[in-house]
Amino acid sequence: MTKQRFSSLQSSVSRLQLSESDPSAKASPQQQPQQRCASAAFAPEAYTQPFIDFISKNPTIFHAVDYFSKELEAHGYTRLSERNTWTSQLKRGGKYYLTRNGSSLVAFAVGTEYKSGNGIGLIAGHIDALTTRLKPVSTLPNKVGYRQLAIAPYAGALNKTWWDRDLAIGGRVLVKDANGVVKTKLVKLDWPIARIPSLAPHFGAASTAANLETNMVPIIGVDNSDLFSANSSSIDEVANSIKPGTFAATQPPKLVQVISKELGVTDYSNIVNWELELYDSQPAQVGGLEKDLIFAGRIDDKLCCFAAHEALIASPDAASPGLVKLVGMFDDEEVGSLLRQGARSTYLSSVIERIAEAFADGNYGPNVYNQTVANSFLISSDVIHAVNPNFLNAYLENHMPRLNVGVTVSADPNGHMATDAVSTAILQAIADRSDSKLQVFQIRNDSRSGGTIGPMSSAQIGVRTIDAGIPQLSMHSIRATTGSLDPGLGVKLFKGFFDHFEEVDKNFQEF
Repeated sequence: MTKQRFSSLQSSVSRLQLSESDPSAKASPQQQPQQRCASAAFAPEAYTQPFIDFISKNPTIFHAVDYFSKELEAHGYTRLSERNTWTSQLKRGGKYYLTRNGSSLVAFAVGTEYKSGNGIGLIAGHIDALTTRLKPVSTLPNKVGYRQLAIAPYAGALNKTWWDRDLAIGGRVLVKDANGVVKTKLVKLDWPIARIPSLAPHFGAASTAANLETNMVPIIGVDNSDLFSANSSSIDEVANSIKPGTFAATQPPKLVQVISKELGVTDYSNIVNWELELYDSQPAQVGGLEKDLIFAGRIDDKLCCFAAHEALIASPDAASPGLVKLVGMFDDEEVGSLLRQGARSTYLSSVIERIAEAFADGNYGPNVYNQTVANSFLISSDVIHAVNPNFLNAYLENHMPRLNVGVTVSADPNGHMATDAVSTAILQAIADRSDSKLQVFQIRNDSRSGGTIGPMSSAQIGVRTIDAGIPQLSMHSIRATTGSLDPGLGVKLFKGFFDHFEEVDKNFQEF
């Protein structure tokens, strides 16, 4: 099929199915948003531009969670609060979501025929990405005519790929209103603001041996006022208008001014705190001679979260009606998942407990919860290394995932992945029913494997689990590559999981 630049589509299920009442409809995805469930009619290219738009417009984890929340509400999902009791709220056929810390999200749809003890079909991954965050006190003294910004790497960021990139600033700001109530506001200064300048190779070893604290400090402007001491800069004027002892007083005055203007804040002291980060300001785009690639930042792992979200919304209510279909997107995977919004917390297990309790008709207990878990299955979905043609010796033969082919199962005999023979057989049966192709990856014996939320979730909850994700090149780079069909191929398999798991699991009752 000829690759082309695809215009933005209406979201979610509108990108997947022709109307079941008219199987002969042959309009393009742009013209015919309601597409038939049949896999033969599935057009993975319909998700190329929507993914590009999503990844470009939602650069931080807070923007991504906000985007998914609004999408879910637009498709009939009701927001739940962990502060409230759910027992009377959850109904068969109901659709719900909740967030924690504004940086993680769980969404689920209860089947119309769901019964106490039935299973939950889960797709879960991490939504955080390698980035650099502003330090609690981000102001730095001017140095030889440059204004700079104090930052700290999150996970493995600030590697060499961060040099000489056009960096923007975004995140969340906590603002106190007139009644003293603190609320979250999202901000995105999406023009190039900061840059970490590299040192020319003429300087020898000093140009390659970078210290993260001293050599990877971004510049955000020029200030030569020290050469002209008689002149007062505009920065001084802003600084003088900030009240001493406030949070704003610990931040660069001009940054406070710009963010306040962006958010409509007139009193700088109403900014209680913020969590801001630098990100690559270059938008995602299709690439390659035939536009069969996607070049983007933050693919790891907003890509699998996007595919899982779209699959959940696209899966019809009539498919697997005795199942709860659930998607989890967790923060902090890149740093160990240990915080309350991470996958190693009680977040996911508490949601499962509440669902099990709500449909137990007053007879809830360990039997019901553990029965629910035993009947459930988790796809731990994280991006996987696509084969790099320039480093073939780094890969195992027959374990070289390609772009634009399909989701890849990731295995590791040392427990870094949760994949085993049973979980692979289950996902293969689902792939067969959804006309999807599975690939496989395992790291070489002399290389170090990464990790996912799969093993920790499998161990903590006791749920059958497989690690399977979408392949990409340049993992942990500030900018990476995936195939233009890969977002849609992810949606296709994940939707197939939601549609067919109930049927497939009947053949795996021994496990």
